[in-house]
Amino acid sequence: MSAKYVFVTGGVVSSLGKGLAAASIGCLLESRGLRVNMMKFDPYLNVDPGTMSPFQHGEVFVTDDGAETDLDLGHYERFTHSPLSRDNNLTTGRIYEQIILKERRGDYLGATVQVIPHVTNEIKNAMRKVSANGADVTIVEIGGTVGDIESLPFLEAIRQMRQELGRENTVFVHLTLVPWIAAAQELKTKPTQHSVKELLSIGIQADVLLCRTERNLSHEMKKKIAAFCNVEERAVVAAKDVPTIYEVPLGFAQEGVDALILKYLHIDSAEADLTKWKELVDRCYHPKDKVSIAVVGKYVEYEDSYKSLKEALTHGAIAQNLKLEITWIEAEGLESQTPEDRSYEHQLEGFDGILVPGGFGKRGIEGMLNAIRYAREKNVPYFGICLGMQTACIEFARNVCGLKDANSSEFDPAAQHRIIYKLRELLGVEEMGGTMRLGAWTCVLQPDSLASKIYGGVTEISERHRHRYEFNREYEALLTGGGLRISGTTPDSTYVEIVEIPNHPHFLGCQFHPEFKSKPLEPHPLFERFITASYKNRQQRSGESSESSGKASTTSPAATA
Repeated sequence: MSAKYVFVTGGVVSSLGKGLAAASIGCLLESRGLRVNMMKFDPYLNVDPGTMSPFQHGEVFVTDDGAETDLDLGHYERFTHSPLSRDNNLTTGRIYEQIILKERRGDYLGATVQVIPHVTNEIKNAMRKVSANGADVTIVEIGGTVGDIESLPFLEAIRQMRQELGRENTVFVHLTLVPWIAAAQELKTKPTQHSVKELLSIGIQADVLLCRTERNLSHEMKKKIAAFCNVEERAVVAAKDVPTIYEVPLGFAQEGVDALILKYLHIDSAEADLTKWKELVDRCYHPKDKVSIAVVGKYVEYEDSYKSLKEALTHGAIAQNLKLEITWIEAEGLESQTPEDRSYEHQLEGFDGILVPGGFGKRGIEGMLNAIRYAREKNVPYFGICLGMQTACIEFARNVCGLKDANSSEFDPAAQHRIIYKLRELLGVEEMGGTMRLGAWTCVLQPDSLASKIYGGVTEISERHRHRYEFNREYEALLTGGGLRISGTTPDSTYVEIVEIPNHPHFLGCQFHPEFKSKPLEPHPLFERFITASYKNRQQRSGESSESSGKASTTSPAATA
């Protein structure tokens, strides 16, 4: 069978949810027994998002092979079983880098190197490489908005793919906006019409329109859009806002998106089996209770900075049939002027669990240390990820082991007690990317540890990393003597991967990023266990509150009377 492609583009405005739409289409095709692969092209000139600010770009999603990629690849992995690697996310910067290297080597034999054909050929070759792994359908998302000058080479490349492969092997899905104008009390189709016209002006006729809207699209409105945009009426799909992103595949299925795409691609398949997705969404709408988690981080003003983290916590809560309530706390807001100043504690009271996620740089570190101390001393379930593990070790060294100036060389290069330091720098590895520990690394778990129990008693696991600094094992004896347990290391014992406090309801820090491997139907065990411990804490506090109020009522004047 020839390679089949679904190309997803977006118009009118950014942030319409192309990544989520592409992932949902992949989910539906997988539910019919097809194998899918997913791909994202980003039009910016950075080689990858690894050096970009989380405030500008959101989180950096890391694959097993250590690629730093766009956060949409997280949606792809959560919604499908597509095998993702650095080949599945390319930027304009990376493509130009490859072309310039070829030009310098003389690969073009003296030809003038141009956008067409050289850049477009590079883009097409990247798509063919991904589709060659045996997938029935490859879904390719083009970043940016139709009309942006930087997206033009990618749009030209997919136009050429239609010419080369034919209509029966390519489908163009265009995501657009049908806004509700409150003053007129109407939905307006003109932005969609203009967006489709813009796409048509570069030679691409949309096959399916996913219309983002707050309200339902009437039959008359769908008919109007179909007429003006030259598509079948059934190809005008209402992509209505929904309370949970995990309902999106069900909405698309109800609108017949997958059936239409398969019709256009001339693919016969089984009926979709969405039983598990329906059960998942039903649990989202009918929780038995709630659980409240405080996330103390550096980039909390922009939630996309912690996209995978938020979803992994949600997965853990859904698995327990709980509604997740996250409170994002800016770490700098928890900093205190003196060690005796504990005024920050009122900001942490009442939460069932506290989590400190990853990050870079020294901003907000003292606030994180205060949050960790609060969780440790008040027996509040704690989960530290990457930087959250490192700060947990520093806090333990300072407040339990008496090393008042314990620190990381990332925050204070002159610190006397560098509990965390750049080990790879000492090993002679080059700066920047060379010192980053990226991608999947094996971790050996200690028997009878909390970590081992959480992972089901296995002795080895594999998790994804993205960090530069490591635990300094010169301080291992001091910290373990104080009660900290190192329960996970690399097989050669060079790097510490997991620490925990045994006599605490739940206190665990990991150097890796488990959120990258969590799926809604397969929640990561570390998040599921953290949510379980946090909910247990909630129940205990609720029981103590009921008990104390009961005792108070028996001694009140009214009760005596």
